[in-house]
Amino acid sequence: MSRKSNLDALFGARPAPKPAGPAAPPAPEPEAFAAANPDAAEPEFADANPATPDTPTGPDVRPPERSRSGPVRAMSSTLRGLAARADAAAEIEAGSVVVEIEPGRIDDSFIADRVADAHDPGLAALVESIRESGQQVPILVRPHPDAPDRYQVAYGRRRIQAAHRLARPVRAVVRPLSDAELVVAQGKENLERQDLSYIERAFFALRLEEHGFARATITAAMGVGKGDLSTLISVARTVPAEIVRAIGPAPAAGRPRWMLLAERIKAARPDRIARLIADPAFADKPTNERFATLLAALAPAAAPRPAPQVWSDEAGRGIARIERGKDRVAVTFDESLEPGLADYVLDRLPEILAAYRAGRSRP
Repeated sequence: MSRKSNLDALFGARPAPKPAGPAAPPAPEPEAFAAANPDAAEPEFADANPATPDTPTGPDVRPPERSRSGPVRAMSSTLRGLAARADAAAEIEAGSVVVEIEPGRIDDSFIADRVADAHDPGLAALVESIRESGQQVPILVRPHPDAPDRYQVAYGRRRIQAAHRLARPVRAVVRPLSDAELVVAQGKENLERQDLSYIERAFFALRLEEHGFARATITAAMGVGKGDLSTLISVARTVPAEIVRAIGPAPAAGRPRWMLLAERIKAARPDRIARLIADPAFADKPTNERFATLLAALAPAAAPRPAPQVWSDEAGRGIARIERGKDRVAVTFDESLEPGLADYVLDRLPEILAAYRAGRSRP
């Protein structure tokens, strides 16, 4: 017997009229309902009362319309609700439907892929977009492996933050992901969106390695080759995490500038760096400016240039000014004191150069 026939037998549904032909099957027995519904009253079924001599009979006479009692209707609604919830749970398990979850029930991934930035301008724009048009793209979460009734995000952390600010649930797809599947989904989403900065990608790769994931899993999550992966991890190991947190993601800075900053950090005194990043004025700058400020502040000081010299004649007049740099000397003549002297010297430069070279060649 089909599932529908079973339900019809339980809830007393009248069979649909059939074309003339063999006699219709007998109506459901009251005992079948009584066995499934011991609390229901028998008189609710017309067939439960024997026919009287005045009751019309015959092939063209339909039995009286059955009615359902309150308990029967309630049981029917309950069973159908349970079936609907079971179907919905199966669809969620397969990740085929979107559900709404309170943001406070969603925890970060066990592998962080972003550097927090309190001045993230994109977050404010995202909040306004969701406020006006709703959340168009769902996030991906998995049931939390250690906390019942909670979830872990694979991707969509900024959408969760926006939902927090708007005090509304976040639309999410729920899938039962393993740790490896979670980080691969996390990395693939970031790769496709291309919104992670270089240092965020570097630290994501380092955290994956420190968590014990195989290089094959990390390259799949990062979408890079082995050589590029080694470079990312190397960069992340050279810059202290607390400095990265102070700077933020700095999307305008690539690998060469992060490597340059790492070299300057090694040569700088730790207390000086601590003072720089603790300055409220530093924290108030946008992330790219924080990076540039720290990079410039840690630049090695230029060697002091020697003071200019003044050449004076026998009368004490400063006729020429000599300025020495790292690899050149500039001589400036005061034309108001000795007109034509500069041209005279320039005309005799070949003689002066020859005499100089002749003097250097002597033993």
